[in-house]
Amino acid sequence: MLALFDLDNTLVDRSAGLEDWARGFTRLRRLPHEAESVICARLRERAYPTDFVDLREMFGLSDDPGDLWHEYVDGVARTVRCHPGVREGLDALRGEGWSLGVATNGAVDVQRAKLETTGLAPLFDGICISEAVGARKPERNHFEAAAAECGVLLDAGGWMVGDNPVTDIGGATAAGLRTVWVASGREWPGGLRKPDAVVQQVAEAIELLRELTV
Repeated sequence: MLALFDLDNTLVDRSAGLEDWARGFTRLRRLPHEAESVICARLRERAYPTDFVDLREMFGLSDDPGDLWHEYVDGVARTVRCHPGVREGLDALRGEGWSLGVATNGAVDVQRAKLETTGLAPLFDGICISEAVGARKPERNHFEAAAAECGVLLDAGGWMVGDNPVTDIGGATAAGLRTVWVASGREWPGGLRKPDAVVQQVAEAIELLRELTV
C-alpha cells in the first residue's frame, strides 16, 4: 500500500524553523525589528532563490542573492524539527510493507536539506519535489510522479497525509487517493470535500495507517 506525506508543517515544523531563522538573520545584519515579520510573510508559503533578489533590494543588503539563498537553505535545514513520533512511526510502517513517499512543493535543495538534516530521507522509497518534476500539488501529475518515485502506479490507490486542505487533501482526492488531514487544532474549511480522516498530529495519522495493516 502507498502512503504519501507532505513535508512542511506535516512531517516537520517549518513555521517555527522559519521564524527562528528570520530572527537570527535580522539580528546578524542589524535590520529593523519589523524586518523579521516581513521576511516570514514573504517566505511562509514557499521560498525560492528569486525571493532573495527582492529581499536584498528591499533591505539594502550587499550580499550576493545566491549567497543569501544558500544561507537560508543551511539555516532553515538546521532549525526545522520532526514532529514527535514521526521517525519511529515511519520506520514501523516500512516494516509492515508500506511504500512511503514524500510529495512536497518547493525548491529541491531546501526540501532535500530538510529531509537529510532531520534524518527522514532514508525512511522513504521516493521523494517528489515540485521543482524537480515540473508539477505542483494539487496537480494530478505531481501525485503520479510521487507514486512513480515509490515504484508504484497512482491508479493502484493509496493514501495522502497532509496539512493543506487544497493542495494536499483536495489534490490527492481528485487524484484518486484516500486522505488524512493533519488539522493541528484547525476546523475544516466549509465548501470543500472532506478528507477520509482527520487527526491533530501526524503521529496519529501514522498510527491510523498502521491499523489498516493489522
